[in-house]
Amino acid sequence: MNFEGRSPLTLTALEGIPLIRQGNDLAQILLRVLKQNNIDLNDGDVLVVAQKVISKAEGRKVDLKTIIPSKQAEDLAAETGKDPREVELILQESTEILRSRPGLIIVEHHRGFVCANAGIDHSNVAAEGDRDTVLLLPENPDKSAQELRQKIEKAENVQIGVVINDSHGRAWRNGTVGISIGFSGVPGIVDLRGKPDLFDYQLRITLIAAVDELAAAASLLMGQADEGLPVVHVRGFPYPLREGSFQELPREGSRDLFR
Repeated sequence: MNFEGRSPLTLTALEGIPLIRQGNDLAQILLRVLKQNNIDLNDGDVLVVAQKVISKAEGRKVDLKTIIPSKQAEDLAAETGKDPREVELILQESTEILRSRPGLIIVEHHRGFVCANAGIDHSNVAAEGDRDTVLLLPENPDKSAQELRQKIEKAENVQIGVVINDSHGRAWRNGTVGISIGFSGVPGIVDLRGKPDLFDYQLRITLIAAVDELAAAASLLMGQADEGLPVVHVRGFPYPLREGSFQELPREGSRDLFR
């Protein structure tokens, strides 16, 4: 892969995104806001969209008052000190409980990634003081990204990528970073095996999680609190666009030395 003379990487947080509600047409909203920000889409551009925007549009809000916890949820809630109703949702959204401690449950989400509390969140979801409303992750983030991408491409006659990102913690390190949980039109993994380094050494194991690097960069602009900047326009992504899938990213269990 030749990066000689490549374009600068430019990320722009879009201002003016309204509060998203169930049923909103995200494609039309983003097209309008792009124009308000004086951005014309080009082939090769990428839009990174915060998970909460997708989940809200898809009606993934849940009122905990409607949830009846199972015996398993009540037992795990007693161990962790969490709300049994929220634990019930965590169980429903997960394929396996990997670790738990007071205040935290680490699971394998049914979409294949490992995360805390199945990605269920209270922040920036409901009015202040409403602790009974939570937001689940999109049911199928890859499909959500694909549908959004196709609508925008059809409207603008361009070839772009769409990435849905979320903030996750990591083993061995404190703090959260942005990662991708679904995407369309961008590579998940870029395989550099067989490529020469500066000294003509042939790379043997280098696989770049390019979509996660992009998700993390966009997260810097989105922020984590009251910034209100849930969509980032990217120009100059240094890898060719292609159809990708989140299934490129999770490490299979047989190769996971820490599972």
